[in-house]
Amino acid sequence: MDSPKKLYLIGFSGALAVALGAIGAHWLKNQLPSGVITPDQLNGFDTAVKYQMYHTLAMFGIVLLNQHFQNKFLKYAYNAFLTGIILFSGSLYFLCTRNLYNADFLKFLGPVTPIGGLFFIAGWLFLALSARKRN
Repeated sequence: MDSPKKLYLIGFSGALAVALGAIGAHWLKNQLPSGVITPDQLNGFDTAVKYQMYHTLAMFGIVLLNQHFQNKFLKYAYNAFLTGIILFSGSLYFLCTRNLYNADFLKFLGPVTPIGGLFFIAGWLFLALSARKRN
């Protein structure tokens, strides 16, 4: 994937994180008194937003680094972060809001969240390896 496409995806991910953060802070928070959303679910949603934004910014940094230090490990790190966002944050978004749309069957996504976390860890390790190994 070339840099303009990566920047498009990064911009979309950042905008989505901000929008979902606003939804969590305002709309979902207002659902607490009704009991449809629990404090733990709101907290989980907030965690998903934070991790999405952190790793979106990391992906942006990788694109900038790749302009000067083209390296296969930077590519791996970018892809691991993107996969982590989808699996970790994506699963948490669905898990934490499933009560809103009576989708209790989404509990199956529970094991997906830590797999996404492993992709985040792998991404950071690939980023570290990019400093050591050159193509």
